[in-house]
Amino acid sequence: MTKQHKKNIVLTAGGTGGHIYPAEALAEELQKRGYEVVFYTDARGLENYQGSLRQVKNRAIFSGSVIGKSVLTKVKSLCKVALGVVQAGFYLLRNRPLAVVGFGGYASFPTAVAAIILRIPLVVHEQNSVMSRTNRILAHFATITAQSFRHVKNTPNGAKEFLSGMPIRENIVKLHDWQHNFANSKSEFTLLILGGSQGAKIFSDVIPQALELLPEDYQKRCVVYQQCRRGDEEVIAQKYANLYCKKTIAPFFNNMSELYQKADLMISRAGASSIYEIAAAGVPAVLVPLPTAADNHQYYNAKELADNKGAILIKQEELTADKLSKLVVQLADDPQQLKELAENAKKCAIIDAPKRLADAIEKLRA
Repeated sequence: MTKQHKKNIVLTAGGTGGHIYPAEALAEELQKRGYEVVFYTDARGLENYQGSLRQVKNRAIFSGSVIGKSVLTKVKSLCKVALGVVQAGFYLLRNRPLAVVGFGGYASFPTAVAAIILRIPLVVHEQNSVMSRTNRILAHFATITAQSFRHVKNTPNGAKEFLSGMPIRENIVKLHDWQHNFANSKSEFTLLILGGSQGAKIFSDVIPQALELLPEDYQKRCVVYQQCRRGDEEVIAQKYANLYCKKTIAPFFNNMSELYQKADLMISRAGASSIYEIAAAGVPAVLVPLPTAADNHQYYNAKELADNKGAILIKQEELTADKLSKLVVQLADDPQQLKELAENAKKCAIIDAPKRLADAIEKLRA
């Protein structure tokens, strides 16, 4: 094996932010250590993703999903997966990396299987508190099964578990030592609303209704930053038309570090990246898990933070405009509770996850 090949590490992930962001954070850490990073995903992932991983060598690997699909689609997907395994195996044989690191999503499966067949060390990273179906299979063969959460359901017996935490963006990690000066009863109260990569329709419906129920003086204090589905900006902005609060509605915010610093309260889904960014930055949060998430994993993600008094957990079916309005008034009048939520969230943070993962990968060289 040449020196160049020893310094080569393949990352593979599906195309959504929950899989991409930790891969991106690890890539940055590995590049600092002098490794060449190659990123494998499917064509959809390459087309949709515009982040820093586009700056490294990329490979589009055939893949397909079988969960919840028709029989015909499942057959087609399995054929694509088989072709993807052959395709990924060809690339891996040419480059023979030190390791393959899989971050989940069906697009990562063919490359991970090829690594197993070729006996290339496989590191599987599970972002959520319930192990995904893909990772449950791969964990039986993985050299290391890295996990974001301290308690991960459905981990197979015999898996070589390792608590890595969730790799998050470095500019968010830097907020861990920053102290927020929470609003008092006469200052602005900033609400940050994030619905995940696809937005959240219930947030677009319930939150404007909740703010409309606020007394006029509370409305005037509110500054709202709300993420929504692309194309829904004008529809949601219209719902705020008769309110006194200031608002910014957008499908994507590229200044998350700044918004976390501004936020007095965040209302969010409970994907693993969101949970660990909330914890690292110490943002008081109301978490509303996506009820249709596989194996209800967002609920268990949120529960870990809520059980440690680092967030408020509300199930989607219990989220009403009246309940949320009363909660906003309560928290806006209680900076001490906001501070306690922030401090407890920070205690749950694992801010050195990229380093932990990179250290574990480097030990594979021994």
